[in-house]
Amino acid sequence: MLTRLKVSGFKNLMDVDIRFGPFTCIAGANGVGKSNLFDAIRFLSALANHPLIDAALSVRAEKGNTGDVRNIFHRIGNQYTEKMSFEAEMIIPKEGIDDLGQKATASITFLRYSLTIGYHTDDDLSSLGKLKLIEEKLEHINRSESPKFLKFPHSAGKWRQSVLHGRRSAPFISTGINKEGNPIIKLAQDGSGGMPKSFLVNTLPRTVLSTVNATESPTALIARREMQSWRLLQLEPTALREPDRFITSPGLSANGAHIPATLFALSREFSKDGQSPENWIYEQIGNRLSELIDDVHAVFIDKDEKRELLTLNVEGHNGTVHPARSLSDGSLRFLALAVIELDPTMSGLICLEEPENGIHPDRITAILDLLKDIAVDPSEPEGSDNPLRQVIVNTHSPWVVKQVPDDSLLIAELQETIQDGRRCKGVRFGWLPETWRAEAATDISPIAKGKILSYLTPESASRFENRSPTKTRRVMDRPDFQRPLPFEQP
Repeated sequence: MLTRLKVSGFKNLMDVDIRFGPFTCIAGANGVGKSNLFDAIRFLSALANHPLIDAALSVRAEKGNTGDVRNIFHRIGNQYTEKMSFEAEMIIPKEGIDDLGQKATASITFLRYSLTIGYHTDDDLSSLGKLKLIEEKLEHINRSESPKFLKFPHSAGKWRQSVLHGRRSAPFISTGINKEGNPIIKLAQDGSGGMPKSFLVNTLPRTVLSTVNATESPTALIARREMQSWRLLQLEPTALREPDRFITSPGLSANGAHIPATLFALSREFSKDGQSPENWIYEQIGNRLSELIDDVHAVFIDKDEKRELLTLNVEGHNGTVHPARSLSDGSLRFLALAVIELDPTMSGLICLEEPENGIHPDRITAILDLLKDIAVDPSEPEGSDNPLRQVIVNTHSPWVVKQVPDDSLLIAELQETIQDGRRCKGVRFGWLPETWRAEAATDISPIAKGKILSYLTPESASRFENRSPTKTRRVMDRPDFQRPLPFEQP
């Protein structure tokens, strides 16, 4: 669970500092940098698994140009910054598995990971340039210190006690200088108890965290696994509609593929209150989908023994069966999220862009309730029925902004700053006054109320008051659709 993220020098993220709770909604106009925050999270996730250059090339580039890693650095005109830095505070699971199937147990579960990456040209790869590690750290945050860092509302006795474990007095990964005066990164072996390993910074093609295993560094390994679980869901209609073969492994892909295999596996594994697993799982999915679609009697997986295919079906109240390929995009996206909510093996951070796509405005509440239910409930102990999951969404929809909890909302806007003596614009993430974020960041002012009002009214009158009149009349201009002011009698 990502509880705080600091980013500087990545795209238009300069000196960004955001605290996260279980559910966060980021609103902002097109092009201000909402997606850049998601890209920063994805970049950190990729760095936990891939070499520096591969992780950089996996990040969405401006104008589709993925051939130059310089595009992920902050730019002012034609000049780029020379380095970028990240600092992520996270809660990790108590246990995990490494690439060889070895079990790992963390010595402490509240950590801070810091990373600084630089750029320099490479004569052999002049079009790509080269990334280099400058600094890497993985440090502990002891439970006694946690109230200073966990500011979102939560139960200290139930939830916090269930997710925070262990103590530590030394860092797991640190940066220093060796006897020859060369910069090195040290990896403590908290599992085997051996001497720390040292790596020359100048020769490292990837982060040290991305190389750890369960035997030598179990805590760092679970931190790596946590970061690998940070993903962006890009639910694609084609993938959502596809049936699965009998041999398909369960687990929803980032594009939404494998709903049938995942739902079928869940139906075989879990039961509740004496019901058969199959009936209980399908009933839960059907009840959830009925919040979006009125005509839902049942949801089930059809097993085609002849073709060895699993197909998702929705049955209406009149007995008509609709296969997945005939469902709307919005319904399928909703179904995919409902499967995630029921799957206790799905953990980590889920990023989702514009969850309102394909959803009728009257049913926005249903999708928001589902997203909040996917996230961990911080008032109850973490467990199989309350997995350590987190959801971050972005939107520009007034319908979403009006209905999200006020303390979960961040507003993204461009703000002019001075960098290296030059004016530039970077994204700023503001919050509402009188919320936990405002109390946590006493040195930063909350967002101006005027920025919120544009989401609460159909249009900003000042923006359109000088527009030339037209012969057409908008729906919102009809006198019979005008709402009375609060002090007027209807």
